[in-house]
Amino acid sequence: MSRRGLGGAAFGTLAGLLSLTQASAPGASARPRLSEDAAPGLPAGGLRGMWIATVANIDWPDEPGLGAEEAQAGLAALLDTAVEHRLNSVFLQVRPTADALWPSPYEPWSAWLTGVPGRDPGWDPLDFAVREAHARGLALHAWFNPYRVAMHDDPGQLAPNHPALEHPDWVVPYGGRLYYNPGIPEVRVFVQDAMAHAVEHYAVDGVHWDDYFYPYPVAGEEFDDDDAFAAYGGDFADRADWRRHNIDLLVREMRERVRATRADIPFGVSPFAVWRNASTDPEGSDTRGGVQTYDDLYADTRGWVRQGWIDYIAPQVYWHIGDPAADYATLVEWWSGVAAGTGVALHIGEALYKAGDPASPEAWQDPAELSRHLTLCADHPEVGGNIFYSATHVVTDRIGAMSRVVADHY
Repeated sequence: MSRRGLGGAAFGTLAGLLSLTQASAPGASARPRLSEDAAPGLPAGGLRGMWIATVANIDWPDEPGLGAEEAQAGLAALLDTAVEHRLNSVFLQVRPTADALWPSPYEPWSAWLTGVPGRDPGWDPLDFAVREAHARGLALHAWFNPYRVAMHDDPGQLAPNHPALEHPDWVVPYGGRLYYNPGIPEVRVFVQDAMAHAVEHYAVDGVHWDDYFYPYPVAGEEFDDDDAFAAYGGDFADRADWRRHNIDLLVREMRERVRATRADIPFGVSPFAVWRNASTDPEGSDTRGGVQTYDDLYADTRGWVRQGWIDYIAPQVYWHIGDPAADYATLVEWWSGVAAGTGVALHIGEALYKAGDPASPEAWQDPAELSRHLTLCADHPEVGGNIFYSATHVVTDRIGAMSRVVADHY
């Protein structure tokens, strides 16, 4: 299952702390940048990354509640797999559901790690991950989800000291899950504080967000932010514009905080790849997406690039070359045009999980499809690398698609 599946939206349908005096990971050296204000973060020769998802134990740990030795061995094995496949970066999900995989003063320990919300595992996974990644020459990017509180809608299942219980007015149940309300300024400050703590105390090599801002739409439901809009939306006649403004503030302010704390590391976002369809906006992509980030998630991903509010963007271009609704080639070209001349790096998120999946279109049954993606990217100088979803699929390498990528390109 992909993290997008967990989000409930398939395309077209809605389905000891490390000292910060340490150098960044080997392989994380910067290449020439297009503007003086752009952050480093592109490894020499291009980014070669993989996501390690912890929500629902997608990639790691294998199951909640493992002992320290077994859990550490599993994570080390994933890092070894990255090295074996000649990758240089991993994106570890350390705050999957308003929780933490490090001793955070803001949020409880993650139940995905311990099996019990708030239970101390007796070791520090983020410290271990940074040390072990750096020992292997890998950059370790800390992957956070800003607003998702729980994959269920029962506050009684949260840790007793969870901030969502202390501030129930911050929380909106929607689609069977719990979310923090992005329209409340105190929420925005809190989630930034929670994420910034890891940046301030660990030698991570980047700050990474995925595609969840306002939640993916659920048919027949409305995200109930009436009270927040009444209290804080006075300058906006249109609620959608106000929601986009809230997410703009989150992105811009977080980048400023990262830059102020660690000017040597990048802050980037991996959004759903369709900003807007051309049928909605002539500046959009020639696609027919059932989801548009600008309109449905209130995330103006194109605007963030144009404004320089992020250091890189890694759109999830999770379709094959020639897909009738969202052609991989069309989207890579469109995003290359968006990034050109901005100083914002462009990486492409790759759907390795689709390779050899019987439920995927025929193109994904060809072991060479993914390799063709990288060949196409090489024709676009704006593309600085690729990130593969996800670690489990790098390990299993179904139909040899990842091995083909390594043989052809790495």
